[in-house]
Amino acid sequence: MLSHDMFTALLWFAGVAALINVTPGLDTMLVLRTSVAHGRTGGRAAALGILAGCLAWGAATAVGLTALLTASQVAFDALRIGGAGYLVWLGCSALWQARRRPADVATDAGTAAAAPAAAAVPTPARQARWAAFRAGVGTNLLNPKAGIFYMSLIPQFVPHGAPVFRTTLLLTAVDVLELALWYWIVTTTAAALGERVRRPSFRRRMEQVSGVAFLGFAANLLLAERA
Repeated sequence: MLSHDMFTALLWFAGVAALINVTPGLDTMLVLRTSVAHGRTGGRAAALGILAGCLAWGAATAVGLTALLTASQVAFDALRIGGAGYLVWLGCSALWQARRRPADVATDAGTAAAAPAAAAVPTPARQARWAAFRAGVGTNLLNPKAGIFYMSLIPQFVPHGAPVFRTTLLLTAVDVLELALWYWIVTTTAAALGERVRRPSFRRRMEQVSGVAFLGFAANLLLAERA
């Protein structure tokens, strides 16, 4: 049974985390773009990747590993540069997709449909979901700001005398559950919008906006400094 202090800390943390989670950022942009481009399942695959990254950051915070990001400039810079490079790749990929003609997409779809059903090759839909999941994991784990967020925010809500490891994991679970609900709303709304607006020009515009946004996040990450 939770103590009064623990229950109060959970309520305060849930409120603060909810405000932060619904603020537009890199992760939400990735889920939004993937949902429009690949439908609800693709968006939720990206969301699952992000949630997996959050769980990893929470576990790292519980054992004190995230302290390396503020204690070591080398560790912070390595993660920062790697994350920025990955975002540049995502941004350029989105802009490249925006340049493809509808005929190219139709050709790809026709080729996939003509493949033998029994072929032991992953379907394009499965490949897209797996790629979305990897993108979610990558954008989260390669972002040192995510680690610093967990390291700086969660300890403030651990009640005095409470077991740090278990309480950190509990607060991480609260954050992940809130994110899961938020991404469910985002994927459902974005997928419905993508289904209603089927014009290729809309999809291309979404890819263009996403690509520029990813490049902007990459530039911001390159300029980031340790807290």
